[in-house]
Amino acid sequence: MRDGPRSRAELADLTTDPAAAGTSAGSPAPPAGAAYPHPAYPHPWPMSRSKLNASLNRLVGLGLAETDGLAASRGGRRSGLVRVSRDTRFAGIDIGATSVDVAVTDGELRVLGHVSEPCDIRFGPAHVLDRVLVLAGKLREQGVFTQLHGAGIGVPGPVSFAEGVPVVPPIMPGWDRYPMREMVSQELRCPAMLDNDVNIMALGELHAGLARQVGDFLLVKIGTGIGCGIVVDGKIYRGVSGSAGDIGHIRVDEVGPVCACGNTGCLEAYFSGAALSRQAQAAARSGASPYLAERLAATGTLSAEDVSAAAAQGDSAAVQLIRDGGRRVGQVLAGLVSFFNPGLVIIAGGVARLGHVLLAEIRSVVYRRSLPLATGNLPIVLSELNDTAGVVGAARLISDHVYSV
Repeated sequence: MRDGPRSRAELADLTTDPAAAGTSAGSPAPPAGAAYPHPAYPHPWPMSRSKLNASLNRLVGLGLAETDGLAASRGGRRSGLVRVSRDTRFAGIDIGATSVDVAVTDGELRVLGHVSEPCDIRFGPAHVLDRVLVLAGKLREQGVFTQLHGAGIGVPGPVSFAEGVPVVPPIMPGWDRYPMREMVSQELRCPAMLDNDVNIMALGELHAGLARQVGDFLLVKIGTGIGCGIVVDGKIYRGVSGSAGDIGHIRVDEVGPVCACGNTGCLEAYFSGAALSRQAQAAARSGASPYLAERLAATGTLSAEDVSAAAAQGDSAAVQLIRDGGRRVGQVLAGLVSFFNPGLVIIAGGVARLGHVLLAEIRSVVYRRSLPLATGNLPIVLSELNDTAGVVGAARLISDHVYSV
């Protein structure tokens, strides 16, 4: 129902119950296979017609859905239309290492308001939660919502999805087992769900991005950290404990820099935002990059944006930094592609804004190292959602939960 009103009969056609097809008693069933594949619902729902109607009645009773007149006749009694309630509101909260984004959507996950601000995750959970509540308050004051029906949250570290807590997150000091899901639920007075930031970005791509028509794909986020969202058959794969996709801590060099996790030679230690800043400063101080040296003298620090700007000016040292990082990401990704055989790979995150120099290097390594059967029809692309993937994905996370319970 996220894409507009649907009749109860049309929804019944999407179940696995043979008796569910048709508009009402006495209506003919559609031809075999008529309902599938459906662009919005590629797989039949495993429920009976009676259970579907009970679920719809429950959602209407909770105010999460509403009736919307009668559908056009399909040969029998006209079926009632049901749609997501116009008053439904979900919050999508994307907590990054250096910023917080809060958006509010309607029940069909259209963004109605979106605010953000810089925020250092290292200041701890109490401070970050306070900023989340301030931003949500701004949206309330703007009239975007009066009541929330759910809040989805993403954080940049490992999460026990079942418990709703971060678990020993390397770049989040003071956050270990902090009850973030519970605290947000209490403060915003609505159900809440917590996941890692990469998984919510993957959900955002699945809902509104390049993966809308792809059931099996990988989303690689390269930012302050590096992670991979794994989508199998249209669902996030989290593994047994929730740590699936933590590729930033795959070792790419036996003898390498120390990572935030305490190990050496991790991918993240070579090509996260912090690692790239370190490498750029070294290039500036050594005289290898006049452009970066000038930027460092002016600002006292360097970022991925500075490296991207230097590369755009033809700075050879900056271009080499990007290629080196892309090569290491490609090495890890080639193994994932050979193992998982996805239909699409999306590169996202702040460092991914280095653009097509980075993308070309990643593609080159993956296409060269993985077998042709896995890569022959494999697009590797940059995300087009930019800063909205996380908040939309977080809203999708909680809406899926609310509509399924």
